[in-house]
Amino acid sequence: MHARIALLPGDGIGPEIVAEAVRVLQAVADRFSHTFELSEHLIGGAAIDAVGDPLPPDTLKACKQADAILLGAVGGPKWDDPNAAVRPEQGLLRIRKELGLFANLRPIKPLDALVDASPLKTDIVRGTDILFVRELTGGVYFGDSGRRDDGKTAYQEMVYSEAEVERIVRLAARLAQGRGGRLTSVDKANVLEPSRLWRSVTTRVLADEFPDVTLEHVLVDAMAMHLLVRPRDFDVVVTGNLFGDILTDEASMLPGSLGLLPSASLGAPKSEGGGPGLFEPIHGSAPDIAGTGKANPLATILCTAMLLRDGLGLPDEAAAVEGAVHDAVGSGVRTADIAAGAASVTTTEAADAVLERI
Repeated sequence: MHARIALLPGDGIGPEIVAEAVRVLQAVADRFSHTFELSEHLIGGAAIDAVGDPLPPDTLKACKQADAILLGAVGGPKWDDPNAAVRPEQGLLRIRKELGLFANLRPIKPLDALVDASPLKTDIVRGTDILFVRELTGGVYFGDSGRRDDGKTAYQEMVYSEAEVERIVRLAARLAQGRGGRLTSVDKANVLEPSRLWRSVTTRVLADEFPDVTLEHVLVDAMAMHLLVRPRDFDVVVTGNLFGDILTDEASMLPGSLGLLPSASLGAPKSEGGGPGLFEPIHGSAPDIAGTGKANPLATILCTAMLLRDGLGLPDEAAAVEGAVHDAVGSGVRTADIAAGAASVTTTEAADAVLERI
């Protein structure tokens, strides 16, 4: 296979972890006889500093022409002013919108070798395997907003259409068919009108198109509690933009470290005219450890596995990367964030351990 992959290192530790992921992609290409054409582009704070735009036109053009996109991280103290007219996060929101990336996938599956690192009891966490599917381009983050009464009153609309709910629920249901056959839809239908629409559309889509998938509706506040006491009970979880943002961050702590968790942002399938997917670790830019060699590259390396499977349709290659990460961690390879006071390895050494196993 010949594939074009756009690299967006971004800010903070982004360039370091993307560099290690590139080594993994090159190793996969060598082992499986592929050609990956890699090109690097600006996004976030680095792009603001260079050209004054968090998503420069050249970056967007390259991403649209790519088969998949790998992103490091954006943001940092230098650009933290929430009142600034131009902010790094705007680049992320724009690229999702421009590429039609309406679904964010976050797998939550603690590694057996690190289950003790979770802040929850081992018997609660062990065996957890949840795939969150978060709607990414609608809802309150994209609703009409503003100020009234001389700035003393603020508002932000939450808006969802039937079509938006249908497409995210169909994707989540298809994913559930390939896993445990169970779908949990999270809403706030007892209070919010958009959630009432969400629930009714979800019920209809599952009944009409996915009778083999078991559907459960859970209110968002209840789900926040369930994640801490019975996370093993969930298979695929689908929810809106705001609720998904909060719940996935909560669930990200089940494995014990943000440095282990990848994510994918996907749009329509290529067969339906969709564009490339975007793959990024869920942790931030961690500017406090940038350049120190302490960053954990494993989440970004696991992003390459998602990129290979969900972006390029290469499941065997993805499994090879995931297996290498699991073997490395199982053999005791630990970066500082998961070392629990024991000896730790550097960013590059952690990647070396994975490369040895591919």
